[in-house]
Order: sequence, then structure tokens, then C-alpha cells
Amino acid sequence: MSNASLNANGKVPSTEGRDPAYFSYYAMLQHQQNMLQDTVRTSTYRSAILLNGPVCFHDKLVLDVGAGSGILSYFAVQAGARKVYAVEASNMAEKMQKIVDAANASGNEVPGKNAFLKDKIEVVQAKIEQPNLPIPQVDTIISEPIGVLLIHERMLESYLYARDHYLKPGGTLFPSTGSIFLAPFTDAGLWSETMGKARFWEQQSFYGVDLTAVYADAKDEMFGMPVVGGFDPRTLIAPANPGGYLVDFYTITLEELRDFTIPFIWQASYTGIIHGIAGWFDLQFSPPATIQNGNPITMTTNPTAERTHWQQVRFLLKEPLAVNAGQTIQGWMRCIVNEMRSYTIEAEILLNDGTSQLSDPLSSPSPILNLDYNRRRNKWRLHEQTYNYSYYPQTGNDSIFRPEYSCLYEPEQPLDVTVVVENNLLDDATNNGQFVL
Repeated sequence: MSNASLNANGKVPSTEGRDPAYFSYYAMLQHQQNMLQDTVRTSTYRSAILLNGPVCFHDKLVLDVGAGSGILSYFAVQAGARKVYAVEASNMAEKMQKIVDAANASGNEVPGKNAFLKDKIEVVQAKIEQPNLPIPQVDTIISEPIGVLLIHERMLESYLYARDHYLKPGGTLFPSTGSIFLAPFTDAGLWSETMGKARFWEQQSFYGVDLTAVYADAKDEMFGMPVVGGFDPRTLIAPANPGGYLVDFYTITLEELRDFTIPFIWQASYTGIIHGIAGWFDLQFSPPATIQNGNPITMTTNPTAERTHWQQVRFLLKEPLAVNAGQTIQGWMRCIVNEMRSYTIEAEILLNDGTSQLSDPLSSPSPILNLDYNRRRNKWRLHEQTYNYSYYPQTGNDSIFRPEYSCLYEPEQPLDVTVVVENNLLDDATNNGQFVL
């Protein structure tokens, strides 16, 4: 593990300082309802569990990590699970227990509520990392440990802990993999709005007080806040790399999850201004290779798909970068855990001019490199999110839209879309065309 992922005491940043607020949030029915009413999320999980019921759930022992309302546990029972251990650290476990108790009270003569759950679920109110929990080795682990950009809230670490301590060899993980996608976007309005917030601190006489001493800090702060919310996919200057950056929950280690770097390379489809990097993720539900007749299921949060409560996230550059159609853009995004149950993110993008080289993600930014006209390097704090809900997808015929409406300009001649592959610039970072963590 790199030193960057360790705190000042040489230890992995702990989540304990944020745990009270985190678990209080998820103890509220209002927030559980918000997730339950995300039909993409809930229906995808249900489909993945029921369609794989015969091979992954029927007569199996199942562990639900961070069970929340218990909905995944209930789906597992519907799929034929012999017993489900629903582990939930927040006080939502008490509300889940009420549903389970009502089911257990069912009799043969007078069926009660959710009689199908009778004697099928054991609620365990604890963090999964707590030692000596009354949980045996299980056949299948289910969880919804996902946050913004897949990794926010660091619940994935608990998911992997459960895998390492409670999953039988050859057992099933649902979800099984996640894929992170990154792409450059243009949005002059969003950038100008953010810059306007920072410029407040440029005032030399705010009620007689000069605020300019903290202007640079204000700019760093405003542009260091990831913007969560849907956006128009037609503002993407280049498509994300096919397949995205694969995070395999069957094989990834905790150490690898806590500090990783995503390489990327794009070819600009338009001439325009890059205002930042957009990100989203896919989830895959696939039984392990040892299980036959499974039914893989995929869920996406990409900007062209039906909205989810995760939406997308955009990372604004402090200084936009002009690009011409056809130009190749290289870069990387490094994600390092912090003590706020999230990640500190740093990224660099570089217009490929044949002479410049990307800097090392492990290095500190160089003042000389920062002067490059074709390079941008910024840092963001994934837990300090701001929100923008100004985009509403239009229904019906959108044939009247033209790229120039977003200040993007098409080339007169068709682009050679094979240039990225032919350059082989990502050979060292890919596996069969897909990034792998």
C-alpha cells in the first residue's frame, strides 16, 4: 500500500469518526424509502436474485451485508434461500426486526404478514467487522454497498471483509463486479456558476473588509467539490473508454481498493472546451465460473439511461482546456481513501502532442508542469459534494438538437476512430481492452 493511503499515524484512515452520522442517516425510513423507490436499483437487484435463484439461492445460506430495510433479504427468501443472515449496524435493524417478527408470528391456521418469511431471516445488529458474530460460512453474499462513483461511503470495504471471512470457497457475490466510466464534458454554465461563487471572495471592500486573501482558497474549495446530478449526455466531448475500469469484487483486495489509479484515453469527437471529467458506473451480477446456468444481469447509471438515486458525478477543472476534434487526450484519475468515509481524488489530463508525457500519479504536482498549456491537474474531495439538478431529459423527438447548442463543433471530415487503438497507448494498463483493478 502506498504511503498516500495512510494517515499521519501510518494507518489506513478509519471510518469510525463518521460512523455515528452515517448510521444515523441510514436508520431513517425516509432515506431507506428513497433507495427503495429507485426502481432501477430495486428491480435490478430483484431480477438478479430471482433469475439466479435456482443456482445461487435455493436452499442456500445467504448473508446480507448492510441490510438496511431488509429488502434484499426478503428477495433472497423469495428465491428459495434456506436461511438469511441480515447484518445491519444502524437502528434500522430494529425496524427490520418488526417485519421479521410479524412474519414469524404467522400460524398455519391464520397466516400473518409476509408468511413466506417465517423462520427464514435472522437479524444481526452489528457492523460486519465486529468479531464473533453468530454467522456461519455462507453460500451467497448480497449487499448494496455502492455510493457515488461506485466507491463513495467506503461500504465496499465491509463487503470485501464479509467475503474474506464468511463466504464459502466458490460462493456467489451479488453484485460481482463494478465498472467505473470517465469522459470529458463541456458545460460553460456550470463552470461559470462555480467560478461566480469563488469570485465572491475577490471583493476588496465587503462592508469595508478586503476578502481577497482567501480567494485562492475559495477557488480551490469550490472547484474541489464534485457535482452530483444528471447531465445532458450530448455535452460529452468524447465517449468513455469501452468496458470502463473493472473492479472485480471476487478478487480485489482491501489494499487495492483503498488506493487505485484509473488510466484513460479519449479521442475528441468535437472541437470545444473541456470543463471537467464526468463519471458514472455499471454493476454486474454474475455467479462465479464454477456455477453453471447462471443469468448475468447488468445495471447502468450512465447519463443516457433511466435515472437512479446515484445519478452521475462531474469533476470541474479550475482551468478549462481547449481541444480540437480528433485530438487524443490521455490521463489518469487516482482515488485514495480518507477519514470521511470517502475518497480524495486527483486527476490529470493531457492533450497528446507527441512530446509531452503524463506525470506520475504518485508524484506531487510540478510547478513547471502546471504551466503546460495542454495539461490540467486537479484534486477533489468526493465527500464534499454539491448538487445540480438543472438537467431534465426531453421526451419525444430531439432531432432539432445540434452540437453547437452546447458550444461543440463537428469536424468537416469524419474522424478516424481507430486512432486510439492503433496508438496502443493503454496496452500496459488494460486487459483485453478493459481496465482491471
